[in-house]
Amino acid sequence: MADDDATCGIVVSRADPASVHIGEQLLDLADWEHTVDDTRSDAAGGGAVYRTSGFELREFDGLHLDLEGVADAFVDPASVVFASKHAGDTGPLLTAHHTGNFGPADHGGADGAFASTCANAQARVLDALSEHAPSGYDVGMECTHHGPTDVGAPSMFVELGSSAAEWDDPEGARAVARAILDLRGVAPHRERRIVGFGGGHYVPRFERVVRETDWAVGHIGADWGLDAMGDPVDSVDVLRRAFERSGATRALVEGDRPALTDAIEDLGHEVVTETWLRETAGVPLDLVSRVEKAIGPIDAGLRFGDRARAAGQAGDEIVTVSLPAALLDEAEGIDPETARAAVERRAVAFDTDHGGSRLAGEVTLRDADDLAGIVDALADVLDGEYETVERREGALVARETAFDPVAARDAGVSEGPAFGRLAAGEAVRVDGETVDPATVHTQQERRFPLDGRDTRRTEGER
Repeated sequence: MADDDATCGIVVSRADPASVHIGEQLLDLADWEHTVDDTRSDAAGGGAVYRTSGFELREFDGLHLDLEGVADAFVDPASVVFASKHAGDTGPLLTAHHTGNFGPADHGGADGAFASTCANAQARVLDALSEHAPSGYDVGMECTHHGPTDVGAPSMFVELGSSAAEWDDPEGARAVARAILDLRGVAPHRERRIVGFGGGHYVPRFERVVRETDWAVGHIGADWGLDAMGDPVDSVDVLRRAFERSGATRALVEGDRPALTDAIEDLGHEVVTETWLRETAGVPLDLVSRVEKAIGPIDAGLRFGDRARAAGQAGDEIVTVSLPAALLDEAEGIDPETARAAVERRAVAFDTDHGGSRLAGEVTLRDADDLAGIVDALADVLDGEYETVERREGALVARETAFDPVAARDAGVSEGPAFGRLAAGEAVRVDGETVDPATVHTQQERRFPLDGRDTRRTEGER
């Protein structure tokens, strides 16, 4: 998700001490061309202008949250980054967030309005902040909570906090500057974006989604922001703008908010779970839809295998089958991890139960050979437990030699140490007679049918 021709506008506020120090570090870290813009006042981003590959830096007198329409000062920026301070009781902290107001505009911007997000760039800058953070600094994401709301380009704040000691810390300022410069060539958007609702001001759940999946997060309405917004039924225009400015059609809602969920769905958007976001990572969304129709929803146990992430195959025909139930149960009982791996490696998707911990039997495949491969791998699991395993007349037949305690007692061996040695295959003497373990062991055979599988084919859109 790179755009080598994209320019990121960097806003430095002279009213913000942390911003000034980040700006100084930015100018020190790269080779900048210094020009003068006499078409704008020095207070509004005119005067000294600094450009380097992928970036344009301008300074403003006003505080960031009051700088509406600031993108107009730059030459066609793909995105705008506000290099800013963070204030709070959180200790040394580097953060990133988007801007807007779910309720009244108490700190810049307009009521119920939002700036356009740059969720892909935010995901990258969070990784960069973690990479460059000095010892003792934490890194985090914040909810949407102040202006400006009319920037004129996708934007975010990247911040140094959380007190005067950190605002004056050259190492902290340099870390933020390096993270901003790591945005060179990074596009502001990606296809997979959601809106977040619920939780506190700092948003660890949504940060996990950004860091651990391929979904990015646009605007986030914390609990207090949603309280300020009011009844979702009366705030559909606010919700609509949050989705539009995030470029998203899906939402993750933290907590039990049925009225909010209903309002989101009435707007035509989908409310998904964190499990859904994790399981769909790397899987084409049209394939997700087709497999959920074939097997069932992710939240009911559907999981995706390695074949789901094969590039360029989302529209191919898929086949849904039921695996041989007895064979699957036996293999899982012997070695559940190996049995699951056998399915995951060869399946597009598979059903589970018990909270996703056990295979439920239905799988979606791309090729009939994959089914044979799964059966062979499950047979190998049995082969480690039984003496022999072979295919015969539409079944796997497994044989093992088992100790027969009734025969042992008939041979005069009573419960005790001799009984245990005999069960383990050791000959024992009873009343002067040797009891051969072969005489008290019998061969047992178990049959695992392979026939009777239900098969359903689904062709993808071409």
